[in-house]
Amino acid sequence: MRKVTISVEDWPTKQSFTITGHTFTEAKVLVVTLEQDGVIGRGEGTGIYYLNETVDDLFTQANRVVGELESGLSRQSLQMRLPRSGARNAIDCALWDLETKLSNKTIWQLTGVEPTEVVTVNTIGIDTPEAMAKQALSLDTPKIKVKLDGQNVIERLEAIRKARPEAEIVVDANQGWTFEQLMALAPVCKAMGITMIEQPLPRGEDSALEHYVAPLPLCADESCLDTTELEQASRRYQMINIKLDKTGGLTEALKLARQAHEKGLGLMVGNMLGSSLAMAPAFVIAPLCQLADLDGPILLQGDRESAMDFTGGIVTMPHPGLWG
Repeated sequence: MRKVTISVEDWPTKQSFTITGHTFTEAKVLVVTLEQDGVIGRGEGTGIYYLNETVDDLFTQANRVVGELESGLSRQSLQMRLPRSGARNAIDCALWDLETKLSNKTIWQLTGVEPTEVVTVNTIGIDTPEAMAKQALSLDTPKIKVKLDGQNVIERLEAIRKARPEAEIVVDANQGWTFEQLMALAPVCKAMGITMIEQPLPRGEDSALEHYVAPLPLCADESCLDTTELEQASRRYQMINIKLDKTGGLTEALKLARQAHEKGLGLMVGNMLGSSLAMAPAFVIAPLCQLADLDGPILLQGDRESAMDFTGGIVTMPHPGLWG
């Protein structure tokens, strides 16, 4: 018999963090704790804001399966019992954590993924060109992710590139451009040495990409939540950003990564903002990816005990006391 604890936590950000159409001042997360045979497994999930998921929604979803979890609900059965969501993610990751401890095996042994050194991008939120350049100078990572909307794109990128001429830079428009803007801006980004453009067009309004040959890779984020959307995304994008809150957990994320590889797509692992407990299972996906965006905890005022370290952009492997 398992003991199940479901709770909601608020993690304030160091400062407001702005992307297209949304400003974050905190990460509201669902935490699921499972205790069985004297060991504890934990998982953390965040609602998908652009699908209007709230942490209260996640709390309600998770509580629907408490009885089944107490009786031994498996990860495989969980996929059928809950839809993709931050709630399923938190439970799925808690079950993985519990399994590692009950089996006395590492997450690498259970998944078959080979661990590698992971370098994360550090993310710059939307601000004035001067403020974004200043933030770029303050970062100690060799890789930068730049949030942009449809305004002052070139001015912002020029300021950041001037401040960090040596950095690898990726751009994330978070659905904030039109197709006409993309056609005009993509060659400029290519000329500036930008590596990739993420989610330039709105989810559900990106069919024009099926007939567009971009000068640099385009990456689907909002336009590819899980494996059910991969086929369509593969006709429009060259990369997929995998986030465990979108896939509803590590189980589906691993499946998505492998299917994307079979289609010859590049991969990035990302996050929906959260503590090191959320980044730890996402870290398992990172060795399968060309890019990693796991910097969520460094945007927060605090982090958990046995937190992961992000010095120089290098992400430390999760401590067993944290997860996995």
